Amino acid sequence: MSNSEVRDGGLESLGIKAGTVHLNWNEARLYEEIIRRGEGEIAEGGALVVKTGEHTGRSAKDKFTVRDAHTEDQVWWDNNASISPEHFSTLWNDFRAHMEGKELFVQQLFGGADKEHRLPVRVVNELSWHSLFIRHLLRVPAADEYEGFDAQFTIVNLPSFKADPERHGCRSETVIGVDFERKLVLIGGTSYAGETKKSVFTILNYLLPAKGIMPMHCSVNVGEDDDAAIFFGLSGTGKTTLSADASRTLVGDDEHGWSANGLFNFEGGCYAKMIRLSDEAEPEIFATTKMWGTVLENVVMDPQTRVLDLDDASLAENSRGAYPISAIPNASETGTCGQPKNLVMLTCDAFGIMPPIAKLTPAQAMYHFLSGYTAKVAGTEKGVNEPAATFSACFGAPFMPRHPAEYGALLRELIAEHNVDCWLVNTGWTGGAYGTGHRMPIKATRALLNAALDGSLKGANYREDPNFGFMVPVAVDGVDASILDPRSTWSDKTAYDTQAAKLAGMFIENFKKFEDHVQPYVRAAAPKLQVEARQVEEFAE
Repeated sequence: MSNSEVRDGGLESLGIKAGTVHLNWNEARLYEEIIRRGEGEIAEGGALVVKTGEHTGRSAKDKFTVRDAHTEDQVWWDNNASISPEHFSTLWNDFRAHMEGKELFVQQLFGGADKEHRLPVRVVNELSWHSLFIRHLLRVPAADEYEGFDAQFTIVNLPSFKADPERHGCRSETVIGVDFERKLVLIGGTSYAGETKKSVFTILNYLLPAKGIMPMHCSVNVGEDDDAAIFFGLSGTGKTTLSADASRTLVGDDEHGWSANGLFNFEGGCYAKMIRLSDEAEPEIFATTKMWGTVLENVVMDPQTRVLDLDDASLAENSRGAYPISAIPNASETGTCGQPKNLVMLTCDAFGIMPPIAKLTPAQAMYHFLSGYTAKVAGTEKGVNEPAATFSACFGAPFMPRHPAEYGALLRELIAEHNVDCWLVNTGWTGGAYGTGHRMPIKATRALLNAALDGSLKGANYREDPNFGFMVPVAVDGVDASILDPRSTWSDKTAYDTQAAKLAGMFIENFKKFEDHVQPYVRAAAPKLQVEARQVEEFAE
């Protein structure tokens, strides 16, 4: 690498004629620059508060992947919008013109804690707080690793760039363009920093399966006996909360790989939701809101006292905090651990049908992984209390370039190879659907989860669920046995049967798009539409 490339992080080799380039600035220098530029403000305790403006979350409909000979048969085009190589070339040329003479911040970072499989990336930002954000979220090289750093992908994030749909083949002034052949990601027209983080996840989701490595949208923790556990789950299912166990080491809270070496975190930090965060429920995460270095997106702050109001959603429901994982007291220093012993799929079933825990066969695990089910309350308007089912393949469809069946098959192979126990855990409703029943007691969820992770649940007596076919424990120490049979918690058993058949039908309808891509035994893991007749009389109250 030439002296000029060392100074500018290789921008000149990409044809970028920048002005001043700030290469690998550390947290203190970036903090100072952010305040000097007026990009953020300091809250009580030292956290940095920034606003992202119009975009307070990902712009999923504005993400495009270049469709060429390289990606034609590799990308799941039903789920990924395409852009032509010609349109991307125009976009790239316009990005470079936009950067000419600009002051830019460049970070050279790694995606992945496993040194054998990590991805060196170059991240180019025009906002100094974006540079601090991604320095938190990815893995910072050791001092001697900068020499000869060879970036395999470059991500350029220019919020001030406005795309032209006709000229660039996109949808709006916001664009996220991914070119796997040129190894480039271009982000324009949005200040939401999460786009950069998820771009790295998308890249790894594309590259790793070809190496036999499973990329996962999940959290991971590990006990003293190296008994690692994987937690899949969509937003609101408790993935972050349940993996944050003081008795176990947190490997990571969001994105991981599973290789022959074991599990490894893609990231070096956390990107946690802040809205309505409480000291009582999540003390470790809450503490980061009063910590120097934390970047708080769209969190409301009193301009005089600098006191935060985490309950105020006037700027965004999706307020976020970014901080290094070292801010969590029991976090892993290496970001790696051995092979998992347990795999947990979390769902928040607002229909009140799913049991609080169930044991899955490998085929059922693949079926539920491809389904990626949870349910959300369908709004907050008065009188609207009907839950809405959400299915997101692999518990992260927006970030999956390849077909879900490819990830599912890889997961099934790894489960079988390492003899991993698989569980479905419902953190949603019991005693009825949302509006009638109540939320599953967190104490019961933790007790059931602990019993699964420590192995004691293996010796329990099980019954087969008549709707979904998985095995449900009949009794577990410290847990009210009644909640283990969801039907028994409903006062109207006929209403339960009707709702159970409806939910089973939703699963079957959603899975139709995968049926031609999976083996017959996976299709056979589907739930039943008809609820089997009960063979025993119910006890009168």
